[in-house]
Amino acid sequence: MTSVDLNSDLGEGFGRWTLGDDARMLGIVSSANIACGFHAGDPRAILETATGARISGVAVGAHVGYPDLAGFGRRNMDVPTDELIADVIYQIGAIQGLATAAGTTVRYVKPHGALYNTIVHDARQARDVVTAITAIDPTLAVLGLPGSELLRAADVAGLRTVTEAFADRAYTPEGTLVSRREPGSVLHDADEVAARMVTLVLEGTLTAIDGSTIRVSADSICVHGDSPGATDMALRVRESFTAAGIAIAAFA
Repeated sequence: MTSVDLNSDLGEGFGRWTLGDDARMLGIVSSANIACGFHAGDPRAILETATGARISGVAVGAHVGYPDLAGFGRRNMDVPTDELIADVIYQIGAIQGLATAAGTTVRYVKPHGALYNTIVHDARQARDVVTAITAIDPTLAVLGLPGSELLRAADVAGLRTVTEAFADRAYTPEGTLVSRREPGSVLHDADEVAARMVTLVLEGTLTAIDGSTIRVSADSICVHGDSPGATDMALRVRESFTAAGIAIAAFA
């Protein structure tokens, strides 16, 4: 049977602000990318989400990002090498401690937002992130966009690499994500998204924003936890996978 991982960005609540329905999403996905406090997530939110993941049997990943709470980690930053390495080590260390307290373990790292998109093409920042991961825990897998500088650097360093596709995002003809600043960059039709993901898993193709067909390799599918109707969309994707004979299983 064909199988795929289904992941979501969770633990992004901060103080009195709640973002997304983490409890419900943990009953749908197989992996949780938990915020580490730099782009979102306070210690209580991180601990609660890690605890929920352990109870639900969901794998935990460190969702590391730029130090940008105000911009939700979606603003580009040219962080120097020594700072970026230290920032990523700090974030992984924080969630490792909270995950241990929750009775679970961090299994992988997935960069967030602007950092994720930057290290698709920025080889220097990609190497910095990989250097940080290798320094703190070289057993961690690295989740990223196929063909990205991040996964190239991780492969060179001997880390396990895992390819990812985004259910609720539009793609360029080059196989990268359409900028959130562009119209049509975020997809909202759950049935359309679910059908796209079944095609992706079974045939390895997606329709780009210009209508062309592109090849995309993905071991894991992401549904963003902060999008409107995110849990309903994730559930629709899961149901469509089941109907198509695709099993949901964590890669880590």
